[in-house]
Amino acid sequence: MATKQRVSFWQWLGQILGFARQKEKLPYSLKTELLSAGEISFYHILKAIAGPSVTICPKVRLTDVFSVQSGKGWQSNWNRISQKHVDFLLCDAATMTLLMAVELDDKSHKRADREARDELVNRVFDDAGLPLLHFPAKGSYRTDDIAAQIVPCLRRNQPITAVNPVQPVASVEGGAPCCPKCGKPMVIRTAKSGARAGEQFYACSGYPQCKTILNIPQMAGIQQ
Repeated sequence: MATKQRVSFWQWLGQILGFARQKEKLPYSLKTELLSAGEISFYHILKAIAGPSVTICPKVRLTDVFSVQSGKGWQSNWNRISQKHVDFLLCDAATMTLLMAVELDDKSHKRADREARDELVNRVFDDAGLPLLHFPAKGSYRTDDIAAQIVPCLRRNQPITAVNPVQPVASVEGGAPCCPKCGKPMVIRTAKSGARAGEQFYACSGYPQCKTILNIPQMAGIQQ
């Protein structure tokens, strides 16, 4: 009798827990892609124009870019931009300093409500002094035409320090240098083959993502 009662109890408990797990399931599912086909195409054009010194962040909320002045009307002013985003935000890759933003306008931007939205967003960027460029969505683009508008904004706003290479410095442990490319500590390796077989050299600990090596003791940079 006691065994039957225990079995019944565990069955009951299992049913309760199973029911709870079913109730906890939330009504969300994973999207298959972050950007549409047209946005992906334009993203790669921007990436080719901007180069490795610029990081391109897609679909960024305005509240992640702009702060709202405190005081009377803060909540309403925050609400006006809280549900709005820009298609692409371009930042300096080294410092993540904001450089400019880009909007890819499809046919929906011709609606009255979208025109009002664009007017507000343009005013926010203008007041903050951050360039915002609009490009009409197309089936194909002339890269030169886009670059002619993008490049001047990047040159005007990108910090000079962003193009300065990181200099190797001594690490805390063992006096080994840090990688001049990615900043990670370097480690001593021994060449196993080739003309320099048996010789030691510094190699980045971030290998294989970073393949920077330095000679010992001269530490002349060599990139594989």
